[in-house]
Amino acid sequence: MDYISVAVDGPAGAGKSSVSKAAAKDMGFTYIDTGAMYRAAALFAIENGIDIKNNRKNLVSRLDEIKIDIKYEDDGQHVFLCGTDVSEHIRREDVSVGASDVATIPEVREKLVQLQRNMAKSANVIMDGRDICEHVLPDAQVKIFLTASVESRAKRRYDELKDKGLSCDIEKIKSDMLYRDKNDSTREVSPLRQANDAVLLDTTELSFYEAVEKVKELIRNVL
Repeated sequence: MDYISVAVDGPAGAGKSSVSKAAAKDMGFTYIDTGAMYRAAALFAIENGIDIKNNRKNLVSRLDEIKIDIKYEDDGQHVFLCGTDVSEHIRREDVSVGASDVATIPEVREKLVQLQRNMAKSANVIMDGRDICEHVLPDAQVKIFLTASVESRAKRRYDELKDKGLSCDIEKIKSDMLYRDKNDSTREVSPLRQANDAVLLDTTELSFYEAVEKVKELIRNVL
């Protein structure tokens, strides 16, 4: 049986995860949040006192210890790190920044990309991340580059954190996003960029519902 793969790339805070997750649910696809895997690897480094920026070799030497599993339960996707559910912990801002640093390490990417490709072989999937279109799923039937202005992305992230009762500063969020944008787009291995055959979807002026419908429309065009 041939499965349909939908690849979604884009910068931090563009709404890739929430839009992809909603579209997958409506279409009966499996949603795979690759960013959650890099966040889990970053959380491992933080919890083990590993300086990702200045001591990459330490993290690489412990790659075999990083066990990441994604399970789907009634309330959605859960991410497990070494057997512990870390779905909430990986959404912290320090983990978000750490994930961008971890993603520049070739050995980490190699480990996680293989896991992601294996997932796409067994189901219809919508997979989002930074290098899905060109590197992880280059043969995906649908490719989307989902983006928005940095001001819009920072505001959405700010509102999300406030809704969870977390204290945050919108200027710090914006600064972190700009850092991640630069880090992701200038790294040597699989940098963030729009693939030549990917459809550009700018959600700056779109509602959440409108963005989801745009993604679903692109999927229906190949079904």
